[in-house]
Amino acid sequence: MTLLNPYNTPPSKELETLFNLVSQSMGFVPNSMRTMAHWPELLQHFSQLAGTILNTGLLPADLKQLIAHVASTASGCQYCQAHTGHQAVHKGVTKEKLMAAFEFKTSDLFSHAEKAALDVALHAGTSPNGIEPTHMQTLLNHFNEREAVEIISVISLFGFLNRWNDSLATTLESGPLEFAEATLSKTGWEPGKHST
Repeated sequence: MTLLNPYNTPPSKELETLFNLVSQSMGFVPNSMRTMAHWPELLQHFSQLAGTILNTGLLPADLKQLIAHVASTASGCQYCQAHTGHQAVHKGVTKEKLMAAFEFKTSDLFSHAEKAALDVALHAGTSPNGIEPTHMQTLLNHFNEREAVEIISVISLFGFLNRWNDSLATTLESGPLEFAEATLSKTGWEPGKHST
């Protein structure tokens, strides 16, 4: 159960508009955003940052969600694993490819560029950070510096969300929870403290 009560009704017209936009995009408003609404300015700026990182740029949305999924799984945040897996499939990643995300080094489902990006996500998602210069050198063999900044931005955004949701034991919403129970549980995923 979430340790802070999430706002069900946004405290301002601006946040109500934001919640409506998020609901149209995702099909629901994440409880992580509802708890951020206790500090409306935080939620507004976080939403702008997240929107920039996830919805603009050069990298395809499906790759960004795979990066987020691998980084969140390496971090251990079940809430973010459920969300990123759910969104990855929503953005076009096949369930087969999602389930092979941690076999990326040997799987034929991933290109060399995807393997380099996911290797960075895996090592950057651990604590302490496991990135070595060779990871970035390999990444830059496949992506330009602008694209590398996008990759690190996705990982960093979910670093914040991993800490936020694990610290607050954010309750999973029905859509991501049902997806994770049906799909990710085959790899050992369980909701843990994020269940209702």
